[in-house]
Amino acid sequence: MKRVDRYVLFGHPIAHSRSPHIHTLFAQQCRQSLTYEACDVLPDRFVEVAREFFASGGRGANVTIPHKQAALALTSSLTPRARLAGSVNTLAALPSGGLLGDNTDGAGLVRDLTGRMQLRLAGQRIL
Repeated sequence: MKRVDRYVLFGHPIAHSRSPHIHTLFAQQCRQSLTYEACDVLPDRFVEVAREFFASGGRGANVTIPHKQAALALTSSLTPRARLAGSVNTLAALPSGGLLGDNTDGAGLVRDLTGRMQLRLAGQRIL
């Protein structure tokens, strides 16, 4: 039987997100067997629900408002950019059983500004 990897987007509110649809289409195009669901979770339940997701075999999660700082408490390892940001928007299950926390917000913004918008950022001050 083929294993189906499970992924989730945690946030509150989250009903407006198109991420589950986008990730499902991407998985189909790449012939990956996965599910990607949105999970609307209140802040006081986030850590508990996220731990349950990973304990039940979840492979990874995207984390959005208002849980990005709380996600730090779940990690056993952080990327340098997550440490610098002081928040996490991506959690990945590690083979050791812990969770790796990353923050792709800055890299995504820079890529959008310099790629799609073709702005030059070198030497600029941006607010």
